[in-house]
Amino acid sequence: MNGAPLQRGPAAASLRALMELSEIVAAAIAEDVGAGDVTTLATVPADARAVATITQKQPGVVFGLDAAQEAFRQLDPAVRFERLVPEGEWRESGPVARITGPARALLTGERTALNFLGRLSGVATAAARATREVEGTATMVLDTRKTTPGLRALEKAAVKAGGAANHRFGLHDAFLIKENHIAAAGGIGPAVAAARAAHPELLLEVEVRNPAEIDEALAAAAPRLLLDNMDPTQLAAAVAQIGGRAETEASGNVTLQTLRAVAQTGVDFVSLGALTHSASTLDLSLLLELEERR
Repeated sequence: MNGAPLQRGPAAASLRALMELSEIVAAAIAEDVGAGDVTTLATVPADARAVATITQKQPGVVFGLDAAQEAFRQLDPAVRFERLVPEGEWRESGPVARITGPARALLTGERTALNFLGRLSGVATAAARATREVEGTATMVLDTRKTTPGLRALEKAAVKAGGAANHRFGLHDAFLIKENHIAAAGGIGPAVAAARAAHPELLLEVEVRNPAEIDEALAAAAPRLLLDNMDPTQLAAAVAQIGGRAETEASGNVTLQTLRAVAQTGVDFVSLGALTHSASTLDLSLLLELEERR
């Protein structure tokens, strides 16, 4: 495999990423808290302090501690967030984080923090399971744009934490010429030529569905071909037909159960929308203990 998966470029500098995280978390808090957490404000003394422990209750990969920590920080900068595990490693269960500070902030932030942590850990876990399925092959697992609106940056980071890789971030950073683009452009050759003329610096990929379209894409010197909705037998034949003249990506109707058979056909990449659109939330809980008041 000579090429590389599509990754987000220099625009994902750490400062910008932090700004994005802050804005995403702020929106989630505003959605949940609204004008105020009426239950906590009414029942918990303003000076009460507590210690909360987040615990992982099922096997998987933990990811999203930055988002969880940011949720508590925005509610009260005095909150102390202690990480008890590294992110990106498979674990069976156990404590994940310990949070100390004003009890009101811990209770108000609980659901937002757990929503982020559970969702992102679920995506990382799905990526880890998929990556395990292709071990021993030269195939790399990629995500897709089938992400939760507004959470793409976080979910794609979770995919990488689980050991898979990112496809294009959005419509702006790579070409993926599909059947409707081809029809509008008048064929694969004209579509590839127009894309190259517009942005020669961007990676270019063409969707193909049969041997004739493969030949057209190769004649246009497309560097990567997306082999659409092909079964393992068809994929193996397509890889042989391409013969290393372009990178290959299998996409469509691939599941965790069929992933290894797809990888064994020799494709360079397999893209799985299920890493994000069907990932189950990792089961986590938060238990709080009030500190003794002095």
